[in-house]
Amino acid sequence: MSDAVPADRSLDRIDHKLLIRLQQDGRTPISRLAREVNLTVTPTMERVRRLEAAGYIEGYFARLNPSKLGLGLLAYVEVSLDRTTPDAFDRFKQVMLAHDEVMECHMVAGGFDYLLKVRVIDMESYRRFLGDRIAAVRGVQTTHTYFVMEEVKSTHTIVVPE
Repeated sequence: MSDAVPADRSLDRIDHKLLIRLQQDGRTPISRLAREVNLTVTPTMERVRRLEAAGYIEGYFARLNPSKLGLGLLAYVEVSLDRTTPDAFDRFKQVMLAHDEVMECHMVAGGFDYLLKVRVIDMESYRRFLGDRIAAVRGVQTTHTYFVMEEVKSTHTIVVPE
C-alpha cells in the first residue's frame, strides 16, 4: 500500500501533521518532516507533492514585517455599492485586484457588500487611496473605515480539521 495521498479520499493522520507543520514553517526540510511523521524521505515528499497537486497547499511565502517596511497603518473598510448587479460586483472586484494596498477583499452578506483589509504608510496615503482607488470606482455608494490601533492576533494558519 502506498503512503501517498489519493485525491479522492480524506486526509489521514500523517497528512494532518504535514499540513500543520508546513503552516508553521513552509521551509522545513523534507528530511525533518519525514522524521516528524515517521516516514522516509521519498513517501514524505510524495505526500507533500500530492497535497500541493490536490490544492490543500496553495503556495509558500515569507511573512514580512509591515512596520519595518514603513507600512504601519492597517485599516478595515466596509464598502457598499449602489446596486448589487453582476456588472457592479465584477467592476469592483477588478479594481481591488489591481491594487497592492488591498491585502484582502471579501464579498459579504449583511449591511454592506465588501470588507477590505488595507495596509498603507500613513493617514495621508490612506486618504489618497480612499479617494483615488475606492471612491473613484463607479457604483461605490458609501464606505466606513476602521483603523487598527493594536494587532492583537494576526496569523496565516488555519485549523486543519480531523
